[in-house]
Amino acid sequence: MWQVTVNDTCVGSGMCIGIAPRYFRLNEDDRSSPVHAEVGPDDAVLDAASTCPMEAILVTDAGTGKVLAP
Repeated sequence: MWQVTVNDTCVGSGMCIGIAPRYFRLNEDDRSSPVHAEVGPDDAVLDAASTCPMEAILVTDAGTGKVLAP
């Protein structure tokens, strides 16, 4: 499993939602948040983290804590 977090540098560009709509949504503050804190491995999540203009998305291995993206 992977752990997905979005920090407070998010500006709500929506790029992550466009790339991985199953995993991200805009919250009430018009900033991105993960749909679920833990997800199964999916390249779309890594792509979303890698293309975030603010590098606000962190993807880690839930078991080891190893950073997978950005």
